[in-house]
Formats: sequence, C-alpha cells, structure tokens
Amino acid sequence: VQLQASGGGLVQAGDSLRLSCAVSGRTVANYVVGWFRQAPGKEREFVAAIGRIKHYADSVKGRFAISRDNAKDTVDLQMDSLKPEDTAIYYCALDALFRTSRRDSNYYSDRLTYNYWGQGTQVTVSS
Repeated sequence: VQLQASGGGLVQAGDSLRLSCAVSGRTVANYVVGWFRQAPGKEREFVAAIGRIKHYADSVKGRFAISRDNAKDTVDLQMDSLKPEDTAIYYCALDALFRTSRRDSNYYSDRLTYNYWGQGTQVTVSS
C-alpha cells in the first residue's frame, strides 16, 4: 500500500490550494482516508477525513472540503481562505479496516486509526 500526497506550495493568505492523495494497493471507496498536518514544533493534528461520513477539524470547517474519486483512487483536500496558521506539512493516511461501519468522529480523527501514511506535502501560507 502506498500513498502519494501532492499539491502543496507557497501561497498568500486568502488564496486556495488543492491537495491530492493518490492511493495504490487499496480501493479508497472501501477505507477511511484522512488528512493530517504538522507544523514545526507541534504535534501532528487531524484536518479532515472521508469514509461513510466526512469529518473536519473545527479549525478548517467551512474553508476546507474533502472529496473522493473512486475511479482514480484519489482523495482531494480543497483548501480555501487559507491562513498563515494553516502552514504545515500535510499528510494523507489510510485506515486499516476494510469497509468499516464506524461513523463516530473520534474514530476518524484519531491518528491510531490509520495504518498507512504518505510522505507529506508542504503548505506555506504567507501573511
């Protein structure tokens, strides 16, 4: 199983970016896929996930949107109205459970839910 994150870059506050996570070895329609981020000196934190539900961190609700393309086995993260505090390395991750029936948000936001991680893509937002 491999995950490849792409789409990061340097933008100004208020701009948009679209990240993409390409998954190989698994069909994304059957697993929860999440996005996390890690800023310098901080712990990795949950951003958004998609499975039977979509779940977002409070800090990105209304600005970020997660979507899935089952035909391409990709999961995208559309990020609008970016803020300097969104600056981080963004990682995508894949759940280990096949077709989990879980819908609780705690499951989707827990790093321990995910067994497979991509290499990360840098997002830098200047003020």
